Amino acid sequence: MSRRRPRALLAMSPELRPRLLDAATARRLREVASLDTELVLDDFERPGGAAVTALAEAEVLLTCWGAPAVDARVLAAAPRLRAVVHAAGSVKQLITAACWERGIVVSSAAAANSAPVAEYTVAMVLLSNKRVMQLREEYRGMRGRPHDWHLRYAHAGNYRRTVGVVGASRIGRRVIELLRPYDLEPVLYDPYVSAEEAAGLGVRAVGLDELCRMSDVVSLHAPELPRTRSMIDRRRLGLMRDGATLINTARGSLVDTAALTHEVASGRLHAVIDVTEPEVLPAESPLYDLPNVLLTPHIAGSLGNELHRMADSAVQEIARYAAGLPFAHPVHREDLDRTA
Repeated sequence: MSRRRPRALLAMSPELRPRLLDAATARRLREVASLDTELVLDDFERPGGAAVTALAEAEVLLTCWGAPAVDARVLAAAPRLRAVVHAAGSVKQLITAACWERGIVVSSAAAANSAPVAEYTVAMVLLSNKRVMQLREEYRGMRGRPHDWHLRYAHAGNYRRTVGVVGASRIGRRVIELLRPYDLEPVLYDPYVSAEEAAGLGVRAVGLDELCRMSDVVSLHAPELPRTRSMIDRRRLGLMRDGATLINTARGSLVDTAALTHEVASGRLHAVIDVTEPEVLPAESPLYDLPNVLLTPHIAGSLGNELHRMADSAVQEIARYAAGLPFAHPVHREDLDRTA
């Protein structure tokens, strides 16, 4: 098998590079590609000899968060560019129609980034059904005074609880897989998955309204598309059982924020929210302070040393490209209307 070292260029937020590429990963990258791992572009139109030359010579772009879009103007300045390897998830804000028209091959580390999201989700399913957030608040307020917790939380627990998974994405499928060891009953809504395929995943396919009605936890793993905007609206939130939990680690636009705020402020529903619309809520939002809401700042995906998993995936993809092999994790244009 032949192997060469294609010219590569890093494109991402400069402060991200040392967190994404530690010394060992940078060394492995230089073994499979020819590049300056200290040269990082977050603006392809930045003046300067080194940046202009590197873009003109690049055959592969290694991108991550903060990379500018690869549009027709960029491609004109990068005549040798043939591949984009994205060391993160979605490429929708990065890859333009001009890339597909040139025949650029694209890879994404979405599979690597799906692992921590699925792990976060399953942890939150278990903690939510156990009512850990509420117990913590009460126990902290009581400061150790005795209480009959079994009586007060008689309806808490994970035994035979129904978990509704919305979207059989990479993350949704991984969540279903990770839930298997537990005495939980997962159901799935995905308009592209047949009842037979769902059964093969070990779940029952149901409609979205039915899923909302029957689930103790509803977990969202659908892509952000025009047809999925506010798919969890006031009506569907109203279908959810009293005391049920909504988990959103997908996109904030999937949920009607005002309607959700109303439901959790009333105390009827609980929520674990890692993504919101707007992306950063205003300081006066009740979601920051409600005891039945766990609000996190979009960190369910790769965080800290989990970035190294995405970097490893990207380096492996560049090694495959250098060896003349197809990507293990390709992105196809025709799939983008169904994926994040």
